[in-house]
Amino acid sequence: MDTMNELIGDAEDLGEADEMAVVDRLVSVAGLDVADIGCGGGRITRQLAERGANALGIEPDPIQAAKNRAAEAVPGLSFVEAPGQALPLDDASLDGVFFSYSLHHVPREHMDAALAEAVRVLKPETGFLYAMEPMLGGDMEAVYRAFHDESGERALAYDALKRVAEPRFAEARELRYREPVPYDSFEAFVDEVSGTTYEDFPREIVDTPDVQAKFEVGRAEDGYVFTQHIRINLYRGPLNS
Repeated sequence: MDTMNELIGDAEDLGEADEMAVVDRLVSVAGLDVADIGCGGGRITRQLAERGANALGIEPDPIQAAKNRAAEAVPGLSFVEAPGQALPLDDASLDGVFFSYSLHHVPREHMDAALAEAVRVLKPETGFLYAMEPMLGGDMEAVYRAFHDESGERALAYDALKRVAEPRFAEARELRYREPVPYDSFEAFVDEVSGTTYEDFPREIVDTPDVQAKFEVGRAEDGYVFTQHIRINLYRGPLNS
């Protein structure tokens, strides 16, 4: 996939923006039943609950899922352990489904099934699917690619959205924006990316001279700042329950 063509494609350009400001601009979740599939540590899920949603974080990694369940209770927030291709939810039970940077982590053999499951649990006609995915471009992507190239998985995820999800909805929008990503230090970056069980990034492959050299590109007056390009695929109105 050509990086430049991906960045200047037909997606609506929102410019520089914050991820939750974009969510607020595109969907109103207050009072809605929503799920965040592949929620990781639940950062996005919590912010959905803070906006008044009944938010369910679904995480397949058993270690992270246990941490999520043991965390301090938040009104409107709950967690469950399950894979995206087998959601423990009834048909037509949700107003919205989010894949927050997670669709490309679904094993390729299960991507189609995970999207079909998302459609299954959405309320017909009124439900929405909101998929946010990192794009192939920007200096943040260059740092990650030094130790983990996800270009193949991201291409598969995008293809699955266009091929499996889009035909099942009445409306489709594709948007993009760029977001500043700050870090205090290279050590803080290493601690963050090697400190999870749902992404297998051993510290020894991140904390290397090559990765650190690429990280130095982001040096600013106070710490480091990188640019992450994000694509949103937003689908409304499931055609089938």
